[in-house]
Amino acid sequence: MSTLMRETGLIGRNTLSVVVIGPQWKAIVSTLAGLHATIARQFDNYPDIDALMPVLESDCDVAVVDLSGDPERALDLIENMCAGESGVTVMAYSNKTDADLLVRCMRAGAREFLNEPVQAETMAEALVRASARRQEVMRQKRPAGVVSLFVSAKGGSGVTTVASNFAVALALENVGPVVLLDLDLQLGDAALTLGLTTPFSTVDALRSENRLDSEFLSTLIVKHNSGLAVLAAPDSYSSYVPTPAGLQKLVRLLREEYAHVVVDAGSGVGSREEMLFDSADKIYLITQVGIPELRNSHRLISHLGGMDVGSRVEVVLNRFDARLIDIDEGRITKALTQPATWRIPSDYQAVRKAQNAGSPLNAEGGAVSRVITQMARAACGKASATEKKKRFGLFG
Repeated sequence: MSTLMRETGLIGRNTLSVVVIGPQWKAIVSTLAGLHATIARQFDNYPDIDALMPVLESDCDVAVVDLSGDPERALDLIENMCAGESGVTVMAYSNKTDADLLVRCMRAGAREFLNEPVQAETMAEALVRASARRQEVMRQKRPAGVVSLFVSAKGGSGVTTVASNFAVALALENVGPVVLLDLDLQLGDAALTLGLTTPFSTVDALRSENRLDSEFLSTLIVKHNSGLAVLAAPDSYSSYVPTPAGLQKLVRLLREEYAHVVVDAGSGVGSREEMLFDSADKIYLITQVGIPELRNSHRLISHLGGMDVGSRVEVVLNRFDARLIDIDEGRITKALTQPATWRIPSDYQAVRKAQNAGSPLNAEGGAVSRVITQMARAACGKASATEKKKRFGLFG
C-alpha cells in the first residue's frame, strides 16, 4: 500500500467509490487493487450520460475514463460528467502520451491525466487528491453547524455547569455531531465537569493557526461517553490571547464538522466574546437573581442590543428558587429589560455531587437536568416533554 496514503490518513478512513469506463477497465481495476478504493461499476464502452448519471449520483467519488476505445466519445462523456454538479473527480486514462489530448481532457474538465502503464504510487497520489476534493465538496454541501454561546455577566453564575450539561443533553438527542468548545482559556473546567482527561486544549488549536484544519483539529478533541466531542481549556493557567482570525477560523472549522457547536465563553466580556456574538445563532446569558448579577446582565443585554444581536439572547436564571428571592418577577424583567426565557432551579446537592463525580447531571436526573434537557430540545427544534403532555391533555 502507498506510503503517501498512510501519511495522509486516507487508509482506513476514506474509502473512495470508483466507476471505471472504457475497454481497458481491467488494467485500471488492477492498478487500483490495494489502494483502498471500491469499484462501484465497470463499463466496457461509453454509456450515454443519462444512463451514467444515476451511477455517479449514488455516492460515487471518482470516474476513470479510458480514452483508447473512442477518444472523441470519451472526451464528450468527460465534458458531460464535469458539467454536472455531482462532485465526482473525473480522471482520464490513455495509452498514449499526447500533449494535445492532455489539453483537451483538461478543457473538458478532467482533474487527472493518467498514462499507461500507471504506477500504483501515481494512482495513489491521484486518489489522495480526489479524497481531499470529496471532503471539501461535503463541507460545502453540509449546512453550517448551529453555534450556541454561553456567557455570564458575573463570575460564579454557573455558566460552565449549564453549558457542559446542555452540550451532553444535545448530544443525546441524536441531532448530529455535537462539540463543546471551552473558551475560558485561563480557568476553564468544562472537561473536569464531565470527568474527562484531555492531553490537548483549545490553546493548542489557536497557537497552531497556520496549520489548523479539520484533520489537525480531530487530533485535539476527546470524546465523552455520551458521544459529545470536547475541545477543552488548558490544564494549567494560560495567558495566551488568541488572534481574532485564529478564533474565527477555529469556530468556522467546528461549524463545518459539527451540527451543533456549544461554546463556553466563561464570565466577563472581552474582544473574544465580541467576535463570537456575531457568529452565534443563540446567546444564552446565564445569571442569578441578585442586584449585582442583574445589573451586569442589564448592561450586557443593552450592549448586545446595540450590536443588533439582542434578538438572539435568551436569559437563563440559574439557581432559581422563587421562595427564597426577594425580587419579584416584574422587577426581574424590568431590570433585565426582557423576560427570562429559562429558570433552572436551585439544587446545590445534586450539582455538587455531579461535579465531584465528574459526571453529567442527566446521569442522576432531577429538576436541574430536566430544565437543561428542555433547553437542548428547544435548541434543536424538538418539543419538550411538558409540551407533549399539554397537547395530549387537550386532545386525549
